[in-house]
Parts: sequence; structure tokens; C-alpha cells
Amino acid sequence: MEYVLLAVIGLCSGIIGALVGLGGGAILVPATLFIGLTLGMIPELTPQKVVGISVVMMIATGLASTLSYMKSKTIDYRSGFIFFIGSVPGTILGAYVNKGIDLPSFNLYFGILLIILAIILLIRDHIKPVQWFVKHGKEQTFIDPKDGKTYVYGYPIWFALLLTFGIGFASGLFGIGGGSMIVPAMIILFLFPPHVAVATSMFMVFLSSIVNSVSHIYFGHVPWLYTIAVIPAAYIGAKIGAALNQKINSNTLVLILRIILLILGIRSIYEGLF
Repeated sequence: MEYVLLAVIGLCSGIIGALVGLGGGAILVPATLFIGLTLGMIPELTPQKVVGISVVMMIATGLASTLSYMKSKTIDYRSGFIFFIGSVPGTILGAYVNKGIDLPSFNLYFGILLIILAIILLIRDHIKPVQWFVKHGKEQTFIDPKDGKTYVYGYPIWFALLLTFGIGFASGLFGIGGGSMIVPAMIILFLFPPHVAVATSMFMVFLSSIVNSVSHIYFGHVPWLYTIAVIPAAYIGAKIGAALNQKINSNTLVLILRIILLILGIRSIYEGLF
């Protein structure tokens, strides 16, 4: 029964993660912690093992999404590689720090992060884009094939490396893909077109998840039997999510996601404190 539940969680994580560029970990980690530890259905799981499942899953979701976005030609490969380079040392450091976190502390810190992510998603459409980073970085252009609109975006490389180091640390520590943080930054700070931001984010998630997974495998955090149940479902979900991204407006889903992250964050903080 637990394998079926994990597969369903993996499918939903893949769909939502690819659709809005999250990577899926922000859905899988709290959901798996809830059924595994709170409900006691998989008592042998620990926060470290749940993070291990999540980071390996994100290789599948990142790969599936990247293959889909390659066809639509919305990936900025140069930016994806730069963001990946910045995230690698942070990812390794986060995986190392994860070893020493107990369940209450993990719940508390993860809950705070979820609420921060929910707030970012809540305000990202109401924040005026920042022009400074584009002016002080290398400008790039993208012509949206749907409406012919031209976007000009860019960023200073040094700032992108610092930003993605912090995002990589959170990814390694909590098993989230990093897309939930980098996508708003790309749109608000660097003026990326939304579809390019999501596609490039999933490309970076794919690359960084490989490093993240190797780190957690080295530290013995990956329960392979449970992970194998998640991977194919997450891969299928990511293909579905990437296809939907090209066809629908994701505002409704993002609104639902904000509410879910707030609820999960509050519950996680409560469990961490009490």
C-alpha cells in the first residue's frame, strides 16, 4: 500500500513541479513525511531518507521536463549552466548539514521555508520587476512564438552565482528542487519571460539533482525500494506537467499551491515546536 501512495505522491509532484518550475520536492517531502511519519504508515523513514527520495526523484522530473522543453525551444542553456555551477557547492554543503538534523528541527526549518516560498509565490506577480540587474548584466532577447512579444533579460554573473549557491544549499538540506526559489528570482530580478524561466529552472533542477543525489547516496540517505516506486510516476507526471505548461495559464494552480504550501508550512512548524 505504501508503494502505491508513494507513486501517487510522485505523480502529483511531477505534474505540479514541471508545470510551475518547482522541481516537485516542495510537494513530495511534506506529503511523504505526513504519510510516513505523522500517520505512521512507513515508520522506518527519517527526514534524511525522505530528502534522499526527493533528490533522486528530481533527476527524473528534471530530465522529463528538460526533454519536453527542448522541443519548445524555451530553455536558456547558458543561464542554466551558470545557475548550476553556482548551486553545486551549496548543494553539497546542504546535504552534509542534513546529516545532523533531527525530525523536530527539520519540521521547524522546513515549515519556515515553505511559508517563505508561499509568500514568494503570493507576491511575485505584484512586485515591480527590477531593472538594475539587467542593466548591469549581459542582455539577452527572447521572442515569444505565441504572441511575437520580445523580452529583454539579463543578470550579473557574480550575483547569479551567489544567489544559486544559497538556493543550492536549501535544495541539498531539504530536498527541494530549487525551482520554487529561482523561478521568481528569474522573473522579478532578471526579467526572464515566464515560460523561459520555468524551462530553464527545470534544466538547472535536472543538473543540480544529479549532484544532490550523489551527495545523499554517499551519506546513505536514499532508501532505494521506496525511491524506485516514486521515479517512474514522477517521470510521467513531469511529462504531463511540461505539456500542460505550454497549453494553460498556471495562475489557478499557483494560487492553489500557495495555499497548500502555507498549510503544510504551518503544520510543519507546529510539529517542530510541539
